[in-house]
Amino acid sequence: MKRLGVKERIIETASDLFYHNGYNQTGINQIIAEAGVAKASMYQHFRSKEDIAVAYLIDRHSMWMGKLFDYLSTENTSKGKVIRCFDFLTDWLCEVDFRGCGWQNIITDLPSDHDKIRDQAINHKNEIRHYIHSLLKDAPEYSLEQAESLGDQIIILIEGAIILSQIQKNKWPIIAAKNACINLLK
Repeated sequence: MKRLGVKERIIETASDLFYHNGYNQTGINQIIAEAGVAKASMYQHFRSKEDIAVAYLIDRHSMWMGKLFDYLSTENTSKGKVIRCFDFLTDWLCEVDFRGCGWQNIITDLPSDHDKIRDQAINHKNEIRHYIHSLLKDAPEYSLEQAESLGDQIIILIEGAIILSQIQKNKWPIIAAKNACINLLK
């Protein structure tokens, strides 16, 4: 197996630390030490901890969306894909022991002047929103306006289910949100 380069080791280490410990609780020296890189090497790739967090969120976005699309690929209908999103959430959150959403976690832990990180969280959430909208727009029973309105309601169900599952350390909020989604799409 190929050894990761300095940049990749920093991102991988920071990803684990940010996700499990929190952004504010993770120091740059901890990232450097656990990644096994020199401080000068780290600064060749990243100007700040915020820049590392942006790289983490970009990588996480690609990974998470790829897993979502793979998971939904077995479903043939647009409505079925939307409903199956909740099954994906159940599997994912159980896999990470209900640690929750990396974007929700980092945004709640973020100093107010870290706009580059906030922008990544917004981009991720907007892409999911647009994806749900596009699925519902493909369903012939909904007008454009209905698809967007339903999509926004479903996004609220998704985001609420994620955070409540994290708080409860249980999958019942996702199951309840899935049932609400099914009722909305009737």
